[in-house]
Amino acid sequence: MPTAESLHDAVIVGGGFYGAAIAIYLAKQRGFKRIVLVEREPALLSRASYNNQARVHNGYHYPRSFTTAYRSRVNLPKFVRDWPNAIKRDFTNLYAIARRNSKVTAKQFERFCREIGVPIQPATPALRSLFESRLIEDVFVVDECAFDATVLASWAKHELRECGVQIHLATRATAISAGSDKTLRVVVQPDIGAEELISCRYVFNCTYSGLNQIKGAFTGTRTGLKHEIAEMALMRAPPLLQGLGITVMDGAFFSMMPFPAREQLHSLSHVRYTPHLHWNDEQGVDPYQKLDHYEQATRVDRMVRDVGRYVPAVLDAVYVESLFEVKTVLVKNESDDGRPILFEKYPEMPGCYSVLGGKIDNIYDVLEKLDAEQFTDRAM
Repeated sequence: MPTAESLHDAVIVGGGFYGAAIAIYLAKQRGFKRIVLVEREPALLSRASYNNQARVHNGYHYPRSFTTAYRSRVNLPKFVRDWPNAIKRDFTNLYAIARRNSKVTAKQFERFCREIGVPIQPATPALRSLFESRLIEDVFVVDECAFDATVLASWAKHELRECGVQIHLATRATAISAGSDKTLRVVVQPDIGAEELISCRYVFNCTYSGLNQIKGAFTGTRTGLKHEIAEMALMRAPPLLQGLGITVMDGAFFSMMPFPAREQLHSLSHVRYTPHLHWNDEQGVDPYQKLDHYEQATRVDRMVRDVGRYVPAVLDAVYVESLFEVKTVLVKNESDDGRPILFEKYPEMPGCYSVLGGKIDNIYDVLEKLDAEQFTDRAM
């Protein structure tokens, strides 16, 4: 049995935005005193938290999933309130509806926006002129923003230290098991150094694409997961498109958004070319190893060629580089584009949780779940 000195309140596995935010919540809101955060990378918030479109959603993206859209609308103002220094709003955000192959018409999109309660207004003639009218039915000005992942990383580093959280970087959690004394044991392996066993009351598995790669008594999530290798191209926008965020939906579905972590750059994504490879999650197939062994050849030329048909000025954008990352979604939401959180706990391992969010603003859905949990017998 571990001694009182060696028993921790919680181990957080994963040092992305969700893992950091949960650790800080447990310390500040729930009174946890001894928390360990384990992150396999050498820095916090350096994987999916950084390698994404950096959009704080307000619901517009999800006309086929009312719940996801509505939760985004509720969560965006909270996110802006809680992380104002990370927010970029000094650009005009446009959503355009494609005339052909779109799963939503302009009238349906307007009605959907009214139903979830988000602002929308017709674009000016000058803004509309940026689009090929033969391919675009209508253009709207909407209210969304972008976030700077480097600012969030600085916040996480500062807050975790203020809360006394022990941060183990370049370290992997390899196994979780249950002890006979109602504790959990986490085996961690630093990149350099000996394997260590950490005893704790609670474990929060926040490893995103790596949720099911931990061994021991942890048998994996009950909810099916799907992974894809996704490419986010970073572009230097031409003068006509600087200060703009553009999304065309819902069949063509591409976006060119400011990317605050890299000043003066935009991210470019395309529903057809951003996903390079996809597979259903399975034990023993490490998604991050799969990414490391993937060729990672850019498809930016095809992205630009297709996007340029709708927004001709994109043809003058300058490619800088691509971010490749594993993107993980719930299999059950493939058909409706919904992005609910995954929040699972395991009767056979009391105190063990798996957490996954599809969008950064989902953090409030996770915190609501945690508010409802009764945490007891902490080693404080």
